[in-house]
Amino acid sequence: MVLSSTILQSTGLDSPTLTAVLVIVALATFLWGFERYRTSFSRAEFGVAILLSLGVLTLALFPDMFARIGSLLNIQRRPLTIALVVNVALLALVLYLFARTRSNQLQVADLARGLTIDQATIDVDDDERRIFVVIPAYNEAGSIRGVVSSLPESIRSCAVEPLVVSDGSTDDTYDRIDSTDATVVEHPINQGQGGALKTGFEIARQNGADVVVTMDADGQHPVNQLEDLVAPILENRADYVVGSRYIGTDRSGNGIARQSGIKVFTALINAIAKMEITDCTNGFRAIRGPMLDELRLTEMRFSAPELLIEARKNGLRIEEIPVTIARRETGETKKPKLGYAVGLVRTILVTWIR
Repeated sequence: MVLSSTILQSTGLDSPTLTAVLVIVALATFLWGFERYRTSFSRAEFGVAILLSLGVLTLALFPDMFARIGSLLNIQRRPLTIALVVNVALLALVLYLFARTRSNQLQVADLARGLTIDQATIDVDDDERRIFVVIPAYNEAGSIRGVVSSLPESIRSCAVEPLVVSDGSTDDTYDRIDSTDATVVEHPINQGQGGALKTGFEIARQNGADVVVTMDADGQHPVNQLEDLVAPILENRADYVVGSRYIGTDRSGNGIARQSGIKVFTALINAIAKMEITDCTNGFRAIRGPMLDELRLTEMRFSAPELLIEARKNGLRIEEIPVTIARRETGETKKPKLGYAVGLVRTILVTWIR
């Protein structure tokens, strides 16, 4: 393909010069990938570098191939064809970098949770049934001690083990409960409610929990209804029990927009998962301990719909009970104001499809 005089004048390059530049770019890309493999053993990055360098090299040494692509796409000039191919390659590289970044984030999160799980030291009696109450807490120093102190020592001859996961708190959350009988562990970095629950679930699982209860650290969930929550599991009627403010009492003070949103998301879950629940975002729940192994949990922030859908997909017997949800005692909600609805929809659809 012969370059037009106009393009030659605008680029200042002739075909041999452009070919030489592309060969240099291909070689540099290959060497970068080789160096990454040599220093960090990243086979993925090396593989991408090889593919990109081969693509650029083909572009330089076999221009006729791209001329045919240009003709097919009605592009008559080689530089425009090159720009098209390079931009496609760049897009692939950007997507790959996004994937690598996400993978690195998950690896860091797993490492942080592993270090946190190692903090937990719990003396348990193997002959005693245990209910672990997992409480994720992020900057809840004003209410967390009251929540922990209000928990009973036992329910129906089952020992109650409070377990607080301080999720990278920057206030006195950890110190406020460190002197109590509760087990408290600290995430070195904030991971969101879902990440904190995963840590608590793993600690409970390792310590042979018969039932795992989750409740918020802000005092909204009714401790006096804890027995009602775990009773269907202890009586072997259910494997997963969730509280509902809509068949119970809602004193949370949520506005019309939030209440309407919860009902819409609940209807979506009911439709795709063939469930009959009324409150899909309620974090006051109980799960049969051994069933935790059946749930594939990956969501770091929007954990409530993921837990429900995973329970449904894995055949857990689900029961909903009426509860009273109070207004938070202190502080402000940690739920994101922007993107909350989008995050819930994404979690619902991804969890069901996978």
